[in-house]
Amino acid sequence: MYRSKRKHTSQENRAVCYTCHRPKCTCMCDYITPLDTKTRFIILMHPKEFKKTKNGTGHFTNLSLKNSEIHVGIDFTQHVSINALINDKNNSCYVLYPSDASINLNEESIAKEGKNNIIFLIDATWPCSRAMLRGSSNLDALPKISFTHEKSSNFRFKQQPKEYCLSTMESTLCVLELLDHHNIEALSQESLQTFLRPFEKMVEYQLSCNL
Repeated sequence: MYRSKRKHTSQENRAVCYTCHRPKCTCMCDYITPLDTKTRFIILMHPKEFKKTKNGTGHFTNLSLKNSEIHVGIDFTQHVSINALINDKNNSCYVLYPSDASINLNEESIAKEGKNNIIFLIDATWPCSRAMLRGSSNLDALPKISFTHEKSSNFRFKQQPKEYCLSTMESTLCVLELLDHHNIEALSQESLQTFLRPFEKMVEYQLSCNL
């Protein structure tokens, strides 16, 4: 009886929520309120991020945006659905990635009459995101967008490479705020203020485990 009980507990600990991809005992789905946006967000997740069931924020971002989808991989050059979006003349496609040539959303709008905005979000470490762009010529050829901010990441149990670096979900919130500022989106302040709730609750839980 004792052995059987131990085995059952182990199985429960390994059980994963198939929605937020976290262990069921730390599921954050109750804190997610999906936003409905005009902009379509395509999250390109590096395989290494897909395996981070405890602190990956790409899944949270996807679940928090109704008009979004996730694709896992490194080289998206021949990806059928991604190329369909890029080649659709009704779409204006951008990659969120800082560079000297990036469009700064703080200063410039990406609104184009009659066009649907598609924003590709790279969910990876900086070295991996560079590799993904180098390996995906179709994405690398797209215009890049970026933003400036004075925020510090709330990823307090994970060291960021630079003080200005944000998690995927935090970066997405910055983009949403700026799209709203340019009247590309019409989001309520309440929805923007609660967007990071699953991320914040996840950070709180991880910190409590380290006490």
